[in-house]
Amino acid sequence: MRGRAAQELAVKDDSMLTSLSIIVPAYNEARRLGKSLQTILQYMDEHVRDGELIVVDDGSKDNTTQVAEDAFASIPHKVPARVIRNTPNRGKGHAVRTGLLAARGHTALFSDADLSTPITETPKLVLPIENKTCDVVFGSRAIDRSLIGVHQPWQREQSGRVFNLAVKLATRMPFWDTQCGFKAFRMSVCRPLVEAAAIDRFGFDVELLYIAHLAGLRLCEQAVRWDDYEGSTVSFLGGLHGFTELRTLRRQAKRGIYDKAIKSVRYTVEQLDEGTKRSSAESDAQDESEAALQLN
Repeated sequence: MRGRAAQELAVKDDSMLTSLSIIVPAYNEARRLGKSLQTILQYMDEHVRDGELIVVDDGSKDNTTQVAEDAFASIPHKVPARVIRNTPNRGKGHAVRTGLLAARGHTALFSDADLSTPITETPKLVLPIENKTCDVVFGSRAIDRSLIGVHQPWQREQSGRVFNLAVKLATRMPFWDTQCGFKAFRMSVCRPLVEAAAIDRFGFDVELLYIAHLAGLRLCEQAVRWDDYEGSTVSFLGGLHGFTELRTLRRQAKRGIYDKAIKSVRYTVEQLDEGTKRSSAESDAQDESEAALQLN
């Protein structure tokens, strides 16, 4: 789903979300992580009924873990919060998957540590999942570029467009921005695909979306606000490596590496659909019985 997604999936900022885990992958983020965690905790306390915040330190060389633990200890908050530390550094993809698999919420969302997409955009991704419209919703800078406040340097922005074009050609997915660091998953159906994913660095987003696409899940590309911030941990060489990872992705799909996960996802969806149909039938039968009693 794209194009009109910004209108169709628009939600109010004051929406109260139900069961949500927010994951923040972090590598050498000690300088700005504390402020971001304060913003997230305040938002979750005000807008999430049953939530948790997970920071995954991806083998940082600075004191990222200590900053996160100090923030959780000093900032007043109601939502449970914890730090998971990976060693050694494995890449953002590995950190995101670690957080997703540790998540307890029905919906799990990961956000970049710099909050380049404001955390207040969360309902745009989470409510379509809670309303059972989508299974995976991911932020996009391409649908409505007027929502970009501060653009990336020209060269980096153009290289991103080239990469996304390569993604479309390689995967046949109809999306324009797979790399925005703001994505949400219905974990009841997405857990097998997260377990099967193996790309640890730049191309991990594409892998997660591609497996979901092959499994027939409902993917929604949603326009979000976004600002570029200095201090990105994605290098130019890392971006180039993403093209190599696209070839790896295609090769693994052809070899059937993802087949077991795809079957598991489809089976889970079928079971959930059957349960929904049974519940609906039982509800209709109860309504008819109550109506008959009223007539008598």
